[in-house]
Amino acid sequence: MTTHTFDDHNIRWQKLGDFEHFTYYLFDVNIPLKTVDFIVKFDPNQSIFLHRHRALTHTFVLQGEHRLYEPDGGLKEVRPVGSYTASPAGEPHREGGGAEGAVVVYSIRGEAGVLFEVLDDDFNIVGTLGLEDFAQLLAQQNSL
Repeated sequence: MTTHTFDDHNIRWQKLGDFEHFTYYLFDVNIPLKTVDFIVKFDPNQSIFLHRHRALTHTFVLQGEHRLYEPDGGLKEVRPVGSYTASPAGEPHREGGGAEGAVVVYSIRGEAGVLFEVLDDDFNIVGTLGLEDFAQLLAQQNSL
Protein backbone atom coordinates (compact mmCIF):
# COMPACT_ATOMS: atom_id res chain seq x y z
CA MET A 1 0.00 0.00 0.00
CA THR A 2 1.38 3.41 -0.99
CA THR A 3 1.54 6.09 1.69
CA HIS A 4 0.95 9.69 0.62
CA THR A 5 2.05 12.82 2.40
CA PHE A 6 -0.11 15.92 2.16
CA ASP A 7 1.83 18.69 0.39
CA ASP A 8 0.85 22.05 1.85
CA HIS A 9 3.56 24.26 0.36
CA ASN A 10 0.99 26.25 -1.67
CA ILE A 11 -1.24 26.98 1.32
CA ARG A 12 -0.80 30.40 2.94
CA TRP A 13 -1.39 29.37 6.53
CA GLN A 14 -2.96 32.05 8.75
CA LYS A 15 -2.75 32.71 12.48
CA LEU A 16 -5.89 33.45 14.48
CA GLY A 17 -4.97 36.36 16.72
CA ASP A 18 -2.63 35.36 19.54
CA PHE A 19 -3.84 31.76 19.70
CA GLU A 20 -1.02 29.24 19.63
CA HIS A 21 -0.34 25.72 18.35
CA PHE A 22 -2.33 25.87 15.10
CA THR A 23 -2.69 27.70 11.81
CA TYR A 24 -5.62 27.66 9.40
CA TYR A 25 -6.62 28.42 5.84
CA LEU A 26 -10.21 29.22 4.84
CA PHE A 27 -11.58 27.63 1.68
CA ASP A 28 -15.07 29.11 1.61
CA VAL A 29 -17.69 30.96 3.66
CA ASN A 30 -21.22 30.88 2.26
CA ILE A 31 -23.55 32.99 4.38
CA PRO A 32 -26.81 32.13 2.52
CA LEU A 33 -26.08 28.40 2.88
CA LYS A 34 -24.62 28.89 6.39
CA THR A 35 -21.45 26.92 5.63
CA VAL A 36 -17.77 27.37 6.44
CA ASP A 37 -15.01 25.16 5.07
CA PHE A 38 -11.40 25.38 6.25
CA ILE A 39 -8.26 23.42 7.02
CA VAL A 40 -6.24 23.47 10.25
CA LYS A 41 -2.64 22.46 10.85
CA PHE A 42 -1.99 21.51 14.50
CA ASP A 43 1.49 21.61 16.01
CA PRO A 44 2.96 18.30 17.20
CA ASN A 45 2.05 17.22 20.73
CA GLN A 46 0.24 20.46 21.58
CA SER A 47 -3.38 21.31 22.32
CA ILE A 48 -5.24 24.50 21.56
CA PHE A 49 -7.56 26.64 23.68
CA LEU A 50 -10.70 25.33 25.35
CA HIS A 51 -13.71 25.75 23.07
CA ARG A 52 -17.13 24.40 22.13
CA HIS A 53 -18.56 23.81 18.65
CA ARG A 54 -22.06 25.29 18.32
CA ALA A 55 -22.91 23.72 14.95
CA LEU A 56 -22.69 20.43 13.08
CA THR A 57 -19.01 19.91 12.25
CA HIS A 58 -17.59 17.45 9.73
CA THR A 59 -13.87 16.67 9.96
CA PHE A 60 -11.47 14.67 7.82
CA VAL A 61 -7.91 13.95 8.99
CA LEU A 62 -5.54 14.43 6.03
CA GLN A 63 -2.26 13.94 7.85
CA GLY A 64 -1.04 12.91 11.28
CA GLU A 65 -3.23 12.22 14.25
CA HIS A 66 -6.09 14.49 15.39
CA ARG A 67 -6.42 14.40 19.16
CA LEU A 68 -9.37 15.59 21.24
CA TYR A 69 -8.89 16.39 24.91
CA GLU A 70 -11.17 16.82 27.90
CA PRO A 71 -11.31 20.36 29.34
CA ASP A 72 -8.79 19.32 32.02
CA GLY A 73 -6.33 18.15 29.33
CA GLY A 74 -6.96 14.40 29.58
CA LEU A 75 -6.91 12.61 26.23
CA LYS A 76 -10.48 11.87 25.10
CA GLU A 77 -10.16 10.55 21.54
CA VAL A 78 -7.54 9.90 18.86
CA ARG A 79 -8.52 10.14 15.19
CA PRO A 80 -5.92 8.66 12.83
CA VAL A 81 -5.28 9.84 9.27
CA GLY A 82 -8.26 9.05 7.05
CA SER A 83 -10.82 9.48 9.84
CA TYR A 84 -14.06 11.20 8.89
CA THR A 85 -16.36 12.40 11.65
CA ALA A 86 -19.67 14.27 11.71
CA SER A 87 -20.32 15.74 15.16
CA PRO A 88 -23.28 17.81 16.39
CA ALA A 89 -22.76 20.84 18.61
CA GLY A 90 -21.00 19.51 21.65
CA GLU A 91 -19.23 19.77 24.93
CA PRO A 92 -16.19 21.90 25.74
CA HIS A 93 -12.90 20.35 24.65
CA ARG A 94 -9.41 21.03 23.36
CA GLU A 95 -7.91 19.72 20.12
CA GLY A 96 -4.42 19.14 18.85
CA GLY A 97 -2.01 17.03 16.87
CA GLY A 98 -0.14 13.86 17.67
CA ALA A 99 3.62 13.31 17.50
CA GLU A 100 3.73 14.47 13.87
CA GLY A 101 1.08 17.17 14.28
CA ALA A 102 -2.10 16.96 12.22
CA VAL A 103 -3.79 18.49 9.20
CA VAL A 104 -7.58 18.38 9.47
CA VAL A 105 -10.31 19.62 7.10
CA TYR A 106 -13.39 21.13 8.80
CA SER A 107 -16.79 21.68 7.23
CA ILE A 108 -19.33 23.53 9.35
CA ARG A 109 -22.93 23.15 8.22
CA GLY A 110 -26.26 24.87 8.58
CA GLU A 111 -26.11 27.24 11.51
CA ALA A 112 -26.41 31.01 11.72
CA GLY A 113 -24.89 33.01 14.51
CA VAL A 114 -22.18 31.60 16.75
CA LEU A 115 -20.28 28.59 15.41
CA PHE A 116 -17.54 28.37 18.07
CA GLU A 117 -17.30 29.59 21.67
CA VAL A 118 -13.87 30.22 23.15
CA LEU A 119 -13.89 29.37 26.87
CA ASP A 120 -11.66 30.05 29.85
CA ASP A 121 -10.79 27.29 32.32
CA ASP A 122 -13.95 28.09 34.32
CA PHE A 123 -16.07 27.54 31.17
CA ASN A 124 -16.89 31.25 30.82
CA ILE A 125 -17.32 32.40 27.22
CA VAL A 126 -14.45 34.78 26.43
CA GLY A 127 -14.97 34.97 22.67
CA THR A 128 -17.05 33.69 19.80
CA LEU A 129 -16.66 33.04 16.08
CA GLY A 130 -19.67 33.18 13.79
CA LEU A 131 -20.43 33.22 10.08
CA GLU A 132 -19.73 36.95 9.75
CA ASP A 133 -16.40 36.57 11.59
CA PHE A 134 -15.34 33.83 9.20
CA ALA A 135 -16.43 35.97 6.23
CA GLN A 136 -14.22 38.82 7.51
CA LEU A 137 -11.29 36.43 8.04
CA LEU A 138 -11.72 35.13 4.48
CA ALA A 139 -11.74 38.68 3.08
CA GLN A 140 -8.54 39.47 5.04
CA GLN A 141 -6.91 36.24 3.87
CA ASN A 142 -7.80 36.96 0.23
CA SER A 143 -6.40 40.49 0.43
CA LEU A 144 -2.89 39.28 1.34
